[in-house]
Amino acid sequence: MDLMYPQIITGADLLRGIVKLDELAPLLQKRGARSAAIVNSKLYGVRSFSKMLLKYGIQPVIGLSVYVTVEEKDLLVYVYAHNQQGFSNLMKMSSAISTREEENLPLAWLNAYRESCSIVCAVTDSSWADYRTDEVIRQIIGGGDTATAFIGIARPGGFRHPEEETLVQIAENCGLRVIACQETRFLHLEDFPAYEVAAAIRNGYKLNDPQKPPNRFRQAFLPEESELLEWFRDVPQWLHTMEELLRSCQVELSKGPFQMPVFPVGNAQTPASLLTEKCLHGLQKRFQPIPEEYMDRLHYEIDVIEEMGFTDYFLIVEDYVKFAKSQKILVGPGRGSSAGSLVAFSLGITEVDPIHYGLLFERFLNPQRVTMPDIDIDFADNRRTEVVNYVAETYGKQYTAQIITFGTLSTKAVARNVGRVLDFSPEEVRFISNALSRGLSFKDSVQQSKKLQDWIAVDPKRALWQQAAEKLEDLPRNASTHAAGVVLSAEPLVHFVPLQLGTEEVFLTQWAMEDVEEAGLLKMDFLGLRNLTLLDRIHSMIQYNKNQYIDFEKISFNDQPTYRLFKSGDTTGIFQFESPGMRQALRTIQPDDFKDLYSVNALYRPGPMEFIPLYSSRKKGQEPTNYEIPELQPILSDTYGIIIYQEQIMKIAVEIAGFSMAEADLLRRAISKKNQQVLEEERQHFIAGATKKGFNRDKANNVYNLIVKFADYGFPKSHAVAYTLISYRLAYFKANEPLYFYAAYLSSLTGSKEKMMELIREIQAKGIKIAPPSVQKSRYGHTVEGEVIRLGLGAIKGVTYAFYQQLAEARQKNHWNSMFDMAVAMGAGHFTEKALLPLIKAGALDEFGETRSVLLASFEAAHSHALYIGDDAFSDQFQFNSRPKYTPGGKMDRMTMLRFERDTLGFYLSEHPVQQLKQQSAAEIQSIDSAVTMRVGAKVNCMGMILSVKRIRTKKGEAMAFFTLQDETGEISCTVFPKQYAETSIHLTENQFIQVAGSIDYRNQSVQLIAERCIPLSADQKE
Repeated sequence: MDLMYPQIITGADLLRGIVKLDELAPLLQKRGARSAAIVNSKLYGVRSFSKMLLKYGIQPVIGLSVYVTVEEKDLLVYVYAHNQQGFSNLMKMSSAISTREEENLPLAWLNAYRESCSIVCAVTDSSWADYRTDEVIRQIIGGGDTATAFIGIARPGGFRHPEEETLVQIAENCGLRVIACQETRFLHLEDFPAYEVAAAIRNGYKLNDPQKPPNRFRQAFLPEESELLEWFRDVPQWLHTMEELLRSCQVELSKGPFQMPVFPVGNAQTPASLLTEKCLHGLQKRFQPIPEEYMDRLHYEIDVIEEMGFTDYFLIVEDYVKFAKSQKILVGPGRGSSAGSLVAFSLGITEVDPIHYGLLFERFLNPQRVTMPDIDIDFADNRRTEVVNYVAETYGKQYTAQIITFGTLSTKAVARNVGRVLDFSPEEVRFISNALSRGLSFKDSVQQSKKLQDWIAVDPKRALWQQAAEKLEDLPRNASTHAAGVVLSAEPLVHFVPLQLGTEEVFLTQWAMEDVEEAGLLKMDFLGLRNLTLLDRIHSMIQYNKNQYIDFEKISFNDQPTYRLFKSGDTTGIFQFESPGMRQALRTIQPDDFKDLYSVNALYRPGPMEFIPLYSSRKKGQEPTNYEIPELQPILSDTYGIIIYQEQIMKIAVEIAGFSMAEADLLRRAISKKNQQVLEEERQHFIAGATKKGFNRDKANNVYNLIVKFADYGFPKSHAVAYTLISYRLAYFKANEPLYFYAAYLSSLTGSKEKMMELIREIQAKGIKIAPPSVQKSRYGHTVEGEVIRLGLGAIKGVTYAFYQQLAEARQKNHWNSMFDMAVAMGAGHFTEKALLPLIKAGALDEFGETRSVLLASFEAAHSHALYIGDDAFSDQFQFNSRPKYTPGGKMDRMTMLRFERDTLGFYLSEHPVQQLKQQSAAEIQSIDSAVTMRVGAKVNCMGMILSVKRIRTKKGEAMAFFTLQDETGEISCTVFPKQYAETSIHLTENQFIQVAGSIDYRNQSVQLIAERCIPLSADQKE
């Protein structure tokens, strides 16, 4: 008998099993297994399973665990695919199960999809209790072939089911053979505790919970051949039947042919004629007349697109981009190599003219390298879903799906999850999370941490934590929707990929991106880009306030305020240009035009950034630009002789070596793969072509060396241009409409306290006033009022959009002169303590002319007044006869008022409390923003508030600390060494005001203040 395993549930099945393929396949090979079957509850992981087993010379069998509904009871059966038709039916079964709320399969559906499949009734499973009868078995078999139906009997660990004799008799009565079963959910018997932990994580209970469900899978390990033979020694024919069944299952999950979607066209047209018509119409809107160069390029691209079979794809992309624009959903100007296509530009898919920018179509589609086209589209992230839904509704929900992605138990996630089900305290969970090293596996982290090893040694439960975490690390924990991927097909998707319920009524594939593409499906990326949402918000606010519509495509590329902003590195909030290094690069290069901007964007990456000083000095004429041969000048002059773009490499191959553009693209790809044999072959190809064109052989070789040197650095120019366009537009608004830019950007940062505070400091430094939130004037987001930015109510912690809608509706009816007017207008049901107290603390009711302490003290009176007035028709008379009065609230000290602002808004609005302390100090105090610019060793004296403290011990066991100090200008990291720590530790608490004297140091490329003296401060000003 050949060793075979009939039911393996892998770790891909979201913790229903913990079998890892890289451990399973070598173990199967070592034991001499000939075949193994996967039977997950969905078709998760079947392609990886098949590939891994084939790699180790083992026959993979594809099966599925199915709960079939019979007489309102769900009974476990295993279904195996014999061939491709059977696998197609398995996909339909898995899809049917996964698109139902109950996740079971009606019996009629099983019978409908059973062709080319075998069914094993797992009668020893607990789901069959009270249903082990001839009648139920016959219902499941129905009119099917008894040769492909079996009774499955398991003897886990060698234990026989008490009803085994009855089950054998039922098999005889129904004319069915018995097959030996052994479900495997973990590899070794000693792995059961880890599996039990996995089950607890999946089902959300703790292992010490007395109400936890019993675990029936203690023996669900992968037995040795000798164990299987021993367990079934009296019925070896059951093992032979199992072997016969698995041997008959021959499913090949190879790479599928392309499944291109179809665009519906009228009877009088073909897709190619419609594409041509649309492209010509698009070009005519941009050019009158259309230049000959554009017509030639357009017809060439259309011919290639048609030849490669991608015509429908372009029409589909144009269709949903057009839909998005018709719904005023902001679409990105382009992304990746697709910006090199004139067809995409003509159709309005991109906004980048590839001829004007010297972009190459072959970088996008190469007729000599047939791969799936890839036009990724960016949409404003708050409206991306609308476009996905449009595609599903237009092309059919059976033909459209979003792609699944799996969240895995990373090192820290597995440590925390296992700790929780073992009922570790929050302190223990925090300890283990902090003790694990970033970038190391769980096992390596523990091996390199004496602290963790000592901690584990104290308690057996901690040893279980270590064992389980090692076993479960990197297993899929949950399924979610990929942020971008959508698939579309000409035939129902279930023919190619199993589906399940998704969100927004769009199906979700059961396979992740790589498997979906391997199945031959066209993947399209619908990306949500936050910066487009920001642009859209700025645009909408200007249109709303000024009644001025700005056409993005008509924004001038010669706007000098915009270039001044880039030159100064004033790029907070500017997509791709925010980092300190990028700001320095801008200040170095001093960009004068759009070309400089997309060049620095492409240069600012590891490797190419070393050429930023060279680019700058050549640009400024401080250093000559030299070329290996004069013919390189037209190609490299824009970048001062430096190869920055992949397109430049392709053009060199064409102009110097006579390559076709398609050959040049193959050269670019070959060089990037660094295969020495291919590199040498291409060298000979290049030199031969160059010498044929009359170039000196040595010069040609030098040019080839130049290409090889820069190939790693080469960036797609098409992507650099398209994405820099977004950056330029944002910078244009920041330079020319700063209030609208900052109001919109502030709204996008809601929830990020540190970034909001940093931005508010920048806004105030520019002399722009920020008005507090107002219940009468604020909208939900931040807005512009004249020359002031008004904070929105949505910035206040606890204020929901639903509450804001109620408030906005109430204030439309009349003007409020007091909190009592507001209470009556909103009604007692909405004027609640939970909703109003944050508003008062944030200053949103200050306009009523009372102090915040009075407003807080008067809340109950206002609420009672609203109850008293109610909805009575004579409420105006009631208000006239009963004028409520505010309750005296005493004095609120200024620190309390400022703390309330910070608690509700996330930042100090009126002022930073340290400002008062600085004014009262006789000493010379440096601001933090000035301190961080000082040289190493400079002595400074700062005041601020401690945001966070981290205490550690040195290798010698001495205590020291790090803390973050904040004032109104910024933050700085402070280090307190052991000697100073002994005198200072008592003062190092969060929210403590402190004066720190010390010296400036740089560590890990960031500035630090080495504290030499710390003096605690207090503030008690009244409002």
